[in-house]
Amino acid sequence: MCYAGSMKAAQISAFQNYILRWYALHGRTELPWRQTQDPYKILVSELMLQQTQVQRVIPKYSNFLRQFPDIQTLAESSLANVLAHWQGLGYNRRAKFLWQTAQKVTVAFDGRFPKTKEALQTLPGIGPYTASAVSVFAFNNPETVIETNIRTIFLYHFFPNTSEISDAQILPLITETRYTKNPREWYAALMDYGSYLKKIVPNPSRKSKHHTTQSRFEGSPRQVRGEIIRYLTKSGSLNEKNLQAKIKGNKNHYPQALQDLLKEGMITQSNAIISLMK
Repeated sequence: MCYAGSMKAAQISAFQNYILRWYALHGRTELPWRQTQDPYKILVSELMLQQTQVQRVIPKYSNFLRQFPDIQTLAESSLANVLAHWQGLGYNRRAKFLWQTAQKVTVAFDGRFPKTKEALQTLPGIGPYTASAVSVFAFNNPETVIETNIRTIFLYHFFPNTSEISDAQILPLITETRYTKNPREWYAALMDYGSYLKKIVPNPSRKSKHHTTQSRFEGSPRQVRGEIIRYLTKSGSLNEKNLQAKIKGNKNHYPQALQDLLKEGMITQSNAIISLMK
């Protein structure tokens, strides 16, 4: 299907039917976050799934919710405890944002998540994609959502012979083809079908103007950041020299990693003592 301007109703219907039929036959309906409409549990899954494979997330998601079954429990926990149960997922700032969101929802929203994309974006670290995803999967709102698997579908079906496609070109199509009778099912179908496409055709995402490849973890600043957080999660506080001596990654990244974590509020420093934020 090649896109050339506004689509006709018959074209939209044909596209929707194709995606929904595929999902009925092949969809991953057994995924644990597909079994709930609890915005807290859906937010946990969305933050875990960013740049992490589904099979790695499933056990982490289950273990995390056993430890923090509801937003109140998470809000009352320490950041160190939250990070300890986040280990292995990387991007520790997401765990901090989740913890801060739990506290804000508990205090400012009386323990109830806001239901609109706009209100959800007032929560710590919740950007447009995450807010849209929670709005769709928790509240079945017909948002316009774009992420890597959805982008893949629209590049593959609507721009087969074109490259350097921007999201600004794709977003109107996503809006136009939304299945508004059940947005929750529609976006689950899109995400699963996009994941499937990546396995059977050369990655269509390379045709996106925004396509990037993730840098290697080994030897990267991300590795050093992760080590700092891991050691402080275990010890609570460490002398800076002792902390630096423990780093196994590229020590050249240590000064900048430390400064970035301080600036982000992940850690604190008092004289030579480095501590995890409390």
